[in-house]
Amino acid sequence: MKLRISRQLAKKKRQLKRRLKRARQRRDSGEPVLPQTEVTYDFADRVQAMPHGGLAAVHKLAVGVGLVGRLDQKLELLKVHRPYHESDHVLNIAYNVMCGGQTLEDIELRRNDGVFLDALGVEAIPDPTTAGDFCRRFKEKDVAGLMEAINETRLEVWRRLGADFVAKRARIDVDGSLVPTTGECKEGMALSYKGIWGYHPLLVSLANTQEPLFIVNRSGNKRSHSGAAVYLDKAVELCRRAGFTDILMRGDTDFSQTAHLDGWDEDGLAFVFGYLAAPGLKRRADGKEGDFEELVRRAKRAFVPEEQRRARPVRVKEEVVRRKRYKNIRLRSEDIAEFEYSPTACDKTYRMVVLRKNLSVERGETVLFDDVRYFFYITNDRNLGAAEVVFEANDRCDQENLIGQLKSGVRALHAPVNTLNANWAYMVMASLAWSMKAWTALSIPVTPRWRTRHEAERLAWLRMDFRTFRKAVIDVPVQILRSGRRRVWRFLAWRPQLPVFFRLLDGL
Repeated sequence: MKLRISRQLAKKKRQLKRRLKRARQRRDSGEPVLPQTEVTYDFADRVQAMPHGGLAAVHKLAVGVGLVGRLDQKLELLKVHRPYHESDHVLNIAYNVMCGGQTLEDIELRRNDGVFLDALGVEAIPDPTTAGDFCRRFKEKDVAGLMEAINETRLEVWRRLGADFVAKRARIDVDGSLVPTTGECKEGMALSYKGIWGYHPLLVSLANTQEPLFIVNRSGNKRSHSGAAVYLDKAVELCRRAGFTDILMRGDTDFSQTAHLDGWDEDGLAFVFGYLAAPGLKRRADGKEGDFEELVRRAKRAFVPEEQRRARPVRVKEEVVRRKRYKNIRLRSEDIAEFEYSPTACDKTYRMVVLRKNLSVERGETVLFDDVRYFFYITNDRNLGAAEVVFEANDRCDQENLIGQLKSGVRALHAPVNTLNANWAYMVMASLAWSMKAWTALSIPVTPRWRTRHEAERLAWLRMDFRTFRKAVIDVPVQILRSGRRRVWRFLAWRPQLPVFFRLLDGL
C-alpha cells in the first residue's frame, strides 16, 4: 500500500472516531437529529461514479488465478463469439450476484449503467435473455467442465497459501437441500418427500474454507444420498491434488452409505457419518448401560473472565411455554458410549458411538414422563475420542449455514431457467460469487511480523455473511477516471475494511 493512501485512510479513521465521540457527548437540542431542511438534487455531467468499488479487485483476482482462461478452455458452448466468450457469460452471472443482483433480470440494471461498463472497460455485457439462453446450452458434461475449471482455479488459490494450509485435516461435508419452485414448465422438477415441487441439489463442500466444491442438481424426488459417493470421491481427489494427506468425510444419517465404507477405509480416508437409530442398535445401546459416561460439551464462554460476562437475558419463550402449559421437551443430560459394529454391507468392523439424550416431557410445572433418545455415529477414526466423534458430527451442521448463504445471500440455489441442466449451470455459476469471496479472503497477505492480526483479518473476511461482504468490501462508491491508458477507480468513501483491501491489492 502506498504511504499516501495509508495516511489518508488513517486520517479518515481518526476523523470518524472524533465525529462519533462528539455525537455521544452532544446534549439534547430539543429537535430531531435528522435534518428537516430542503434537499436539492443535481446531475453530474463530468464526474463518473458507481457503487461497486470492490469489484475491480475481484476481477483482478479472477484473471490472476487463471479463472478466465480455464473457463474458455473447458467450455465450448458458442460456435461464434459475437462478441462474448464463455468466460464473459459465466463472470457476468457471478458479478451480477456479487453486485447484489437477485435474479437474471437484475443484469439489465448494470447493462444500462454506462459508468459500470466504462469501469470494466467494455462496450456492453450480455443481457438477461442472452444469459438465460447461455444457461440452456449446458449439458451434463458441460456443467462438469464448468466445475472442473472452477476447481482447477481453486487449486491454484490453495497452492498460494503454502504448506501450512494443506498440513491441516481437510473436512469434506455433504448434504442435500430442497429448492422449491412455483413454475409449471420446469423440466426435471418433481414432488419432494415434503410435498414441495422443485429440485433437490447435492452440495459437497470443504469445511476449512466453506467453499462449495461440487453442486449437483437433481429432481426433487431424489433421495439425499443419491450420487453422493461419486462426488465425495471427486472431492477427495481434489483435496489430494492440493496436497492434503489427512481427509475426513462427514455427513448425516442419509449419507452413511455402508456399501462404500470398506473402500474408503482401505483408501486411507477417515469418516464420521450419522447412522439410522434402528431397533437393533437401540437394544445394543440399552445393553451398554454400565459403559455410558456423561458428555461434557465444550464451554464456549470459558475464555471470558467472570467479571466481563454479560448477564444472561430472560428466556421469554420458555416462560410463555410454561405459563401457557404447552408441551415442552427439555434436555436433562447427555451420555456417550461406543461399541464395535459391522454394517450388513461391510466386511470390516467400525466404531459405533452412541449419544443418549435424557429428556423430560413437561406441561407447565408438571413433568409428564421421562424420555430417552439415541443418536448413532459410525467412524473408522481410532484416534478420536467418543466425545470428539460427536463434536465432529455436530460441527458438520455448520454446512447448514453455507447452504443458507447459497440460498438467501447468494441465491445460487435458485431455479430461474426452465430445464434441469440449465438450472444446474446457473447454480454453479452463481455459487462462483461465493467462491470468489472465499478466494478474496484467502488471498489477503499475511506478514510474519503481524501474523496474528493478519490471520484474524483473513478469517473475519472468510466467515463474513455474503451480504456483509458486499456492503463492506464490494459496495464502496468509487469515481472512475482515465489516466493515460489506465482506468483509475478512486474510492469516495471510507470503510474499516479498506486498509485490508489495499493490502489485498498489493498481494494481487
